[in-house]
Amino acid sequence: MNTTAMKIDFVSDVACPWCAVGLNSLELALQAIGPEMAVELHFQPFELNPTMSAEGADAAAYLKAKYGLSDAQLAQNRAVIRERGAAVGFGFGERVRVWNTFDAHRLLHWAGLAGPEGSQRALKHALLQAYHGDGRNPGAHDVLLDLIAQVGLDVAAAREVLNGDRYAAEVRAAEQAWQRAGIRSVPAVVINDRHLISGGQPPEVFEQALRQIAAEATR
Repeated sequence: MNTTAMKIDFVSDVACPWCAVGLNSLELALQAIGPEMAVELHFQPFELNPTMSAEGADAAAYLKAKYGLSDAQLAQNRAVIRERGAAVGFGFGERVRVWNTFDAHRLLHWAGLAGPEGSQRALKHALLQAYHGDGRNPGAHDVLLDLIAQVGLDVAAAREVLNGDRYAAEVRAAEQAWQRAGIRSVPAVVINDRHLISGGQPPEVFEQALRQIAAEATR
């Protein structure tokens, strides 16, 4: 069996519920494809709320003001997200506040550089679960360090990153680069630096697109 190499950049924010849906959906697609593809999966930073203060904001009030939603529209959006999450194995809990996620992105960057293979992926899943599933603050250092321990990374090294500004410039540069590339909403799944799949698509959509891209690459 021939194996196709595939680079996937998953551009997303921890604060984005559709990113949780999209990542679980992509994981299901990759499971369905199996060893036919040798996938190199990287997580790239994007902030939905880059100016959010450390104390965060009430989620309902913030989202209604930002997107011009009524109470009914917000409730409907949340119901749809819960339904889509359940379909791909992600359970949404109560998210009562919106938080700043920049430090989470710094740790994801660090995990991708310093951690063993799969560390960044594991940390991304843990962050999405902590916020969207458990309602924890993904900007709080104690929460972040707890997640670092949970996925088996070096807590002392992560604490050093958080206590300074290491990787801040790199994360901001990456965010700006993806914006210059035209990314305006997330999740954005970029395949082999050329192909874009936007949004939290169902697993079969991801699978079909990946198979088609792989087939074109071998022609």
